[in-house]
Formats: sequence, C-alpha cells, structure tokens
Amino acid sequence: MFSLKTNETSLKIACFAVVGLLPLNAYAYVIIENQFSMSFVKIPAGEFKMGLDDYEMAIMEVPVTETGPAENELKDELPQHVVKFEQGFYIAQTEITQRQWHKIMQNRPGHKKLWQQKNWEKLPVTSVSWSMANKFTQELTEIDEKYTYRLPTEAEWEYVARAGSNEYRPVPFDDLEEHAWFINNSGDEVQPVASRERNAYGVHDMLGNVWEWVDDWYAPDTYTLKKRRNPSGPAQGSSRVRRGGSYHCPVHLIRPGYRAANKPGVAYEVTGFRVILEVKQ
Repeated sequence: MFSLKTNETSLKIACFAVVGLLPLNAYAYVIIENQFSMSFVKIPAGEFKMGLDDYEMAIMEVPVTETGPAENELKDELPQHVVKFEQGFYIAQTEITQRQWHKIMQNRPGHKKLWQQKNWEKLPVTSVSWSMANKFTQELTEIDEKYTYRLPTEAEWEYVARAGSNEYRPVPFDDLEEHAWFINNSGDEVQPVASRERNAYGVHDMLGNVWEWVDDWYAPDTYTLKKRRNPSGPAQGSSRVRRGGSYHCPVHLIRPGYRAANKPGVAYEVTGFRVILEVKQ
C-alpha cells in the first residue's frame, strides 16, 4: 500500500483479491482520509441483487419457538431485485468510534465503563439513536470545509456489505467468526473496530459488532417499489432502518440482508452507525 499526501487529506491505494467478484485478479480501491483521521473507502458503481433469493432456506435458520417462526418473518426481504448504482461513493471504513464521536459532539453517550477502558478510542460509539447519528453528520458537515456527510441508504449499505457476492453471506459460514463479532465470539461485549477481517471492498465490521443506522424509513413492502436506481426508500414512515447485527446477536441475524427498525429517537447499547462522505459542491 502507498499513500499520496495532500495538505488536507491522504489518498491511499491498495490491491487485494475480491472474493466472488474478481477471484483471479486484483481489485484496486482508494481510501480518502479526512482532517479528523476518518478513513473512507471508494465503492465502485455497479449493481447487485438485493433481498432474499431463497426464502425457505433463510427461514430454516431462524430459531423455532413454541409457535414456530412468525408468519411474516423475513418477508420484508422479498422480492429479490436488482439495484443499480450509477456512481461510486465513499463509505467509512469502520463504524464511527467513541474517539471520533467525542471529537465532534463533545459528549459521551452510553455506558461509562466503555469510556473508561484503555481501548475506549477504538470502540464504536453506542447508545446513539438515529436522530443522534443524523445530528453527527450535520455537525461534521458544518465544520468540514471540504466534505459533506450523511448516513448511507439501506441499498448502499447492503451493496457494501455484500461486497460483490450474491450469496446468502459474503463469506463461508465457517469463516464468519473471522469477519464479524457476534454472540459466538464476542463474549457479549462490544469490540474495537477493525479487529476482524475486512470485506472484499476493504470495509470492516459491516456484519456484527454494532447495529448500524441507515437513512431510510422502514416499510415491510419497500422491495415492491419500482425504483431500482439509487433507491432511497419510502418518503415517510415511523421507524428508521438499522442493519448488520451486533456483538449480542445470534448467527441468524448476522447477514447482509436482514432488516430491523426502530423509532428515530430510540437508542440501544448495541446500536451505532457509519457515514458516507461526499465532496462539497
């Protein structure tokens, strides 16, 4: 890897094999580092299949209760459809950390113990609501003269999480613990960002560690909407989408397609976020 330094940013270019996309070649990616030492990976333009391919297979992984799986469990991931991104975009290489949050917002949400640990700066910020995460993007945009920031759309998030793979998960099940923190390997505690393997786009922790807020309003029938180019979800709603699962989650929640949602003001200790960077016009 090498970097090209400028007065305001650092551009880094690296090559690696892309699993399921370019298995025999090298895929080059670019990283922008802003003035706050936050790294953003360039995600290429392209298309992917969003949603479930095999509902019956997916529902078998859901734990069975006394009454069996809920009748509509996972139905909000149907129908599978092709989404196209006409332009690439930059997404944070990791979830927003406590250090990054504190630098911008000057407060410390969540449990005090997480701010008292020796590795507190590398832990993802938690106990933030969608409204708090959105406020962070506004504050960061206001003080950064070069870039604007926002939460990713639900489609952008899943595109990055799948990283060129159309499989149920982008890595084999037996390798999942090397790529994601969840209840099997986390000790039921939040873990430092980038302490698991990056995905094929060079992004860490898209699965597990903390749930990540995205910009979209939630609707169970979102995938029936006709818009398939750069979709941004429903125009209104009562809950915002969160994706990816967390350190507390069982394995059936740790996959790119699983959808969850909460009211914008709700904050859980297992929920954080990451952001997208755009050049100011």
